[in-house]
Amino acid sequence: MPSTTLVSALGLSMPVIAAPMAGGPGTPGLVTAAARAGGLGFLSAGYKSPQALADEIAAVAGTGVPFGVNVFVPNPVPVDPAEFRRYADVIAAEAARYGITLDASTPREDDDHWQDKIDVLRAHPVPVISFTFGIPAARDLDALRATGALLIQTVTSAGEAAAAVEAGFDALAVQASAAGGHSATFTPRSPVPGVPLTELVAAVRSRADLPLIAAGGLATPADVAAAIAAGADAVAVGTVLMRSDEAGTVAVHKAALADPARTTTVLTRSFTGRPARALSNAFIERYDHLAISGYPALHYLTSPLRKAAAAAGDPERLHLWAGTGFRQATAEPAAAILTRLAGQL
Repeated sequence: MPSTTLVSALGLSMPVIAAPMAGGPGTPGLVTAAARAGGLGFLSAGYKSPQALADEIAAVAGTGVPFGVNVFVPNPVPVDPAEFRRYADVIAAEAARYGITLDASTPREDDDHWQDKIDVLRAHPVPVISFTFGIPAARDLDALRATGALLIQTVTSAGEAAAAVEAGFDALAVQASAAGGHSATFTPRSPVPGVPLTELVAAVRSRADLPLIAAGGLATPADVAAAIAAGADAVAVGTVLMRSDEAGTVAVHKAALADPARTTTVLTRSFTGRPARALSNAFIERYDHLAISGYPALHYLTSPLRKAAAAAGDPERLHLWAGTGFRQATAEPAAAILTRLAGQL
């Protein structure tokens, strides 16, 4: 088993981390299970109210295990109001299936309660804080560093890694395009390069003398071993945990991950206006070529439709986030999954 500064600093007995998963899958129970297995889990602050985040931090802190919190950094992709209304009109028929009228009056542009969540993390210190979508302002990093937290920046290229090094981070999470859910890219209007994870880790290692956590498409013990061999100090896995006993993934999403008829994942902007990897479904096939960049405006626009689809058990109008290794997701305790993934180290 590798013994690295990062693994030692986090108090891990195995270098396999449960990645943050916003929107429901990443429950306090999953975070706790990952830590008790010898790894680490991350709560996701994304889309939660500040109070809900504080409550989840308290729940996990009460168990006495080490854990982290991931925060979406404001990096808005403003949307043209006319294009926004056009796209809303295009997808209106999908919402009408559920008696919903999408609100296309004014695009909602916000920062997901960024400052309030920084205040929560200052008031309730946690061992590790990671950031996705961009690099926070220096004053915010200084404030969080003062809490004693280890600070991790998610990057998707060597260039982003160099910027994170300059900003003074303690470690980097290196995310390849094979990852499920939103790409952490700093430039969401641009195509996400399909660089294999092992190549990306090597490229980042050449630019950053920091501990690295590899993420994106890791689903087997061999995948994990290859990422460590490429220069990563630890790995983070998400999709492979989405059917685990402790995950909060909605039932229809869990079923889709196991559906043998679903064989393809794609990068799409159709649900949120920001590139994200999902299982292909009818919504993506019909609207991806018409989708516009616009985050978080499109996220808020389609949210009522997606919630209705989840409640109705309709996988064709739901954002079925999934990495390329989705076929390895299994219905069993998270500890068993994480321990198996570390089996070749």
